[in-house]
Amino acid sequence: MVGREMPDKATPRATGKKITLVLADDHPAFREGLSLILAEEDDFEIVAKVGDGWEAVKAAQRLLPDVVIVDVAMPGLDGIQAIKQIRVKSPKTAIVVLSAYDYESYVVPAVEAGAAAYLLKSALVDDVVSAIRSVHKGHSVFGAGASGKIAARLSETGGRSRELTGQRLHGRELEVLRLAAGGLTNKAIAAKLVISTRTVQAHFHNILRKLGASSRTEAVLRALREGWITFDSLS
Repeated sequence: MVGREMPDKATPRATGKKITLVLADDHPAFREGLSLILAEEDDFEIVAKVGDGWEAVKAAQRLLPDVVIVDVAMPGLDGIQAIKQIRVKSPKTAIVVLSAYDYESYVVPAVEAGAAAYLLKSALVDDVVSAIRSVHKGHSVFGAGASGKIAARLSETGGRSRELTGQRLHGRELEVLRLAAGGLTNKAIAAKLVISTRTVQAHFHNILRKLGASSRTEAVLRALREGWITFDSLS
């Protein structure tokens, strides 16, 4: 994604229904190229383009964007630490990692820090666009390489407290969580289980409260770690 370099800038958040984006990457050509491509989507609005982790955190805190797209390896504050701080300063912001590497030492810490998606820079544009829309709806998206790294780590830690904590969710709540892990929306889950969307929302409210989770992504990762659902349900 190569384009003409333009000055980075931040603009006030839009009041419409567009998904507001902050792009954080230390390579100007890639950052600008990605910006030009995403700007072609009618439902996207890029509100800031920055070149390091500190600026990403500042932009997220100031603009409260819907989604931040961040690289892992950046100068100053690395992507992992930036994700952690963004999650604190702008909890409703979803984070997409777009990296050149899918090392376990990058993937697992990024997800544990709060990233809702991890894709490689070699991913198709359509996949990146789809991931942005998915995380904005509360879903998780992981490329094939990242999925394998997360699954391996979860298999090492799963089951340590399964018997104790597994009792905290009853059958229908686990069923709702499994369907959410498969990428279904509240409406689709409601249709699948023949219940109302209001009931699905109530189940998610209880699930987040019981697990002490702040998002669907965090709840799904907890369920994977505990072994309540399989990683295959995310693919």
